[in-house]
Amino acid sequence: MKYAILISFLSFSAIAGGPTDPLKTEMDKRAKEVEQKVVRWRRDFHENPELGNREFRTAEKIAAHLKSLGLDVKTGVAKTGVVALLKGGKPGPVIALRADMDGLPVTERVDIPFASKVTTEYNGQKTGVMHACGHDGHVAILMGVAEILASVKKDLPGTIKFIFQPAEEGAPKGEEGGAALMVKEGVLENPKVNVIFGLHLNAQTPIGQIKYRPGGTMAAVDFFSVKVRGKQSHGAYPWLSVDPIVTAAQIVNNIQTIVSRKVELTNGAAVVTVGAIHGGIRQNIIPEEVDMIGTIRYLDSPAQQVIHDNLKQIAEKTAESQGAKADVKIDVMYPVTYNDPALTDQMVPSLEEVAGKENVLLTPAVTGAEDFSFFQQKVPGLFFFLGGAPKNKTVRETAPHHTPDFYIDEGGFELGLRSFCHLVVDYAAKFNQGKAVTAGH
Repeated sequence: MKYAILISFLSFSAIAGGPTDPLKTEMDKRAKEVEQKVVRWRRDFHENPELGNREFRTAEKIAAHLKSLGLDVKTGVAKTGVVALLKGGKPGPVIALRADMDGLPVTERVDIPFASKVTTEYNGQKTGVMHACGHDGHVAILMGVAEILASVKKDLPGTIKFIFQPAEEGAPKGEEGGAALMVKEGVLENPKVNVIFGLHLNAQTPIGQIKYRPGGTMAAVDFFSVKVRGKQSHGAYPWLSVDPIVTAAQIVNNIQTIVSRKVELTNGAAVVTVGAIHGGIRQNIIPEEVDMIGTIRYLDSPAQQVIHDNLKQIAEKTAESQGAKADVKIDVMYPVTYNDPALTDQMVPSLEEVAGKENVLLTPAVTGAEDFSFFQQKVPGLFFFLGGAPKNKTVRETAPHHTPDFYIDEGGFELGLRSFCHLVVDYAAKFNQGKAVTAGH
């Protein structure tokens, strides 16, 4: 009787894709073997970061690696993107895995041997370039996943589409880019993608943990600019001016009431932030114009129109009250990053298998944004966060993303490799059983 129970349990584990699954066992073994190679790739990309739509060196190294694996590789997708196909030896779905490639206009301060020394000009200002959001790790992990899956090709069900995406942080002014352009150019077609998975290293999440959320996970983002037009005069005679600096300051204060008094926050968080103000050239000259730029974030779609309408009205009327004029422009950027709830429910057990159930945690929605959302508008997708917090530091001591002191610990890379591999195998098994959430259903 005991033997019958044991045999039944082992059979169930194999069917469920548990630890006895030989394909997963082999992938886990290879993940350990490739881990140090992934670390070396990451350090190379970190030391040589490139801004959006300019990831030429990064794309070249990615493409060379993918071609060495025998994959069908396409370059120049959405400017500098790389897309590769791996056809498994068994029938199954088309599963897309995505990594973003671009760095940020940030000057690095982290004391590491592979710190970036790259400088460039961005929006007319000289700046350093840094992987201040973990994209270097994303690229290295997906390159490692490609190597692991290619090594088990004959036993792999379905087709894997590896998407290395440029310009997640936004394309240069006047250019298209990022996930939106990849979708526009048909990256989810030929062959048609059934599902897409993505991850993001997180400096505030401990090594070994994975965090996720069904539904709205990351905020939608829009950008705004306000040009305040006044009347120039000598700084000694302000009564002869219409001061755009004072007017801009009042606009900054007044728009704070949009979120606090106009948005129904019980439906979802919202943010309106002014990120830069430029005006004037000298201490004793009141300038004619001031330019302001900022960002809008929201998790509740109806909040978008509320924020847009109030921002325009407050800026224009505040300027009018001072005898000035405000020209407001709002650019709609990324939609809400939305994890298909049914897909998330199906795939969380795969993440629990690799990380341990106690290490796979629900996360609150965050007001950061991700253009992975454009892929999710077309096919079901799951986007999750992978622990990369520096050791021996609290969350408050850890430098946030997009800052000069940002640092990702490489100890979570193996878990990232295994997570993607297990998601691929488990989703394919569900698809072949007719149980998977898929595009068009």
